[in-house]
Amino acid sequence: MIAYNKMAASDLLKISTLGELKAAGYESKSIKEELRQNLIKKISAGENVFEGIWGYEDTVIPDIERAILSRHNINLLGLRGQAKTRIARMMTALLDEYVPVVAGSELNDDPLAPLTSYSVELIKQKGDHTSISWWHRADRYTEKLATPDVSVADLIGDVDPIKAATMKLSYNDERVIHYGLVPRSHRSIFVINELPDLQARIQVALFNILQEGDIQIRGFKLRLPLDIQFVFTANPEDYTNRGSIVTPLKDRIESQIITHYPKTIEIGKQITAQEAKLDGKPLDKIHVPELMKDLIEQIAIEARHSEYVDEKSGVSARLTISAYENLISAAERRLYKNKEENTVVRISDLIGIIPAITGKVELVYEGEQEGAGLVAYNLIGKAIRTLFVDYFPSPEQKKKDKEVNPYVLPLSWFGEGNTLDILASQSDKAYKSALQEVPGLEEIVTSQVNQLNEKEKEFFMEFALHGLAEFSQLSKKLLDTGMQFKDLFSSMFDIGAPDEDDFDEDDN
Repeated sequence: MIAYNKMAASDLLKISTLGELKAAGYESKSIKEELRQNLIKKISAGENVFEGIWGYEDTVIPDIERAILSRHNINLLGLRGQAKTRIARMMTALLDEYVPVVAGSELNDDPLAPLTSYSVELIKQKGDHTSISWWHRADRYTEKLATPDVSVADLIGDVDPIKAATMKLSYNDERVIHYGLVPRSHRSIFVINELPDLQARIQVALFNILQEGDIQIRGFKLRLPLDIQFVFTANPEDYTNRGSIVTPLKDRIESQIITHYPKTIEIGKQITAQEAKLDGKPLDKIHVPELMKDLIEQIAIEARHSEYVDEKSGVSARLTISAYENLISAAERRLYKNKEENTVVRISDLIGIIPAITGKVELVYEGEQEGAGLVAYNLIGKAIRTLFVDYFPSPEQKKKDKEVNPYVLPLSWFGEGNTLDILASQSDKAYKSALQEVPGLEEIVTSQVNQLNEKEKEFFMEFALHGLAEFSQLSKKLLDTGMQFKDLFSSMFDIGAPDEDDFDEDDN
């Protein structure tokens, strides 16, 4: 017979008794050893265990791999939207595809190392004829969100009076115990999300499990040496705002690994492209300039540094994902509305992503006073201002150095009292025509943007206008149906809705 560790899954599943399992050469091993051995195989083969986790290649992932090799329980500490739970779920790929269990055992007992009285008695009675079943790695994962109402009974277990009455058992009988999530995760990966939200007295109940590997239930002299890989997740904010991890518990979690947000725009774009749900959208008809993808990521970066946004709460990667989905939908809506064959995403489409921003940032007091919508609008403006100088000369620097100012023609045109409306549902033809009205605008783009894609010309023309507004060279006003540009000086005498510049924290 082929050695157990070299048998294919189809052959393993044919083994149905304890005797056959022993004959195949099966040996028990702990889940931590199982994870360790499979990780060694993958590292040696050059395989990426955490496929699709971007930006952690040199930081978080090596820390996780070292923790697994050390057979450690793990605490992933980081702000919201940093892939902590996803990483925990992906650890199941390091489990054996199938493991044997005593058929019918409540805690999925290892046939060679049974825990429950049920399995122990069954093996005594039937010996090598004891039936076994096979447990797939996808089922060897349990996840629990820590909330204040979680009880010791939920996690560890309790005496079940109904079971005692139904089976006519004494409360001294081990069979009256109803096991909680932790015992039922024997030989599995068990994840507790937002650990600090767990009440301190409940955290204390985990001490023995982490240190000794056993549990105690309602005074029973019961020792179950559970075999569990624990993974906890926590947000640093929780340590001060909602709760804390009690010190003895932190001490028992061998590896605490710090996660982080994408360190570059390129990494952020990879995450957004991978996670955005765009199935069924006419992507072949919607062109998205690379600059627009950069702007989406820059908005999240600006939010993480904004004085209006609570830095301790963090800004999830879900912001950019939702924003990108809304951006595509804004262009898609315009495509259908104008019955056009194709379109290019516009800067003005960013107004459509405001709903994707407002629900994903925690505002400080000053931000609440401004209003979530206005803060989101302001963040978009900051992103435009930051990236503008990557493509065009700084208007402030040109004015300071008294050089030839490339913006003279368009600024003069607006200074003569002209205004420009860019409407959300404007057809591509009307959009192009409106931008062409501004003298010198096209020349600025063609002379300053390297390797300009012809179909992106109008996109960059609009970007130039938004940039000039962010540098206080023009006035930009949000309309119900789009955006209006006009001379900055004349707008100061208008009565009506305030311009964006009135709220610009970098206004000069």
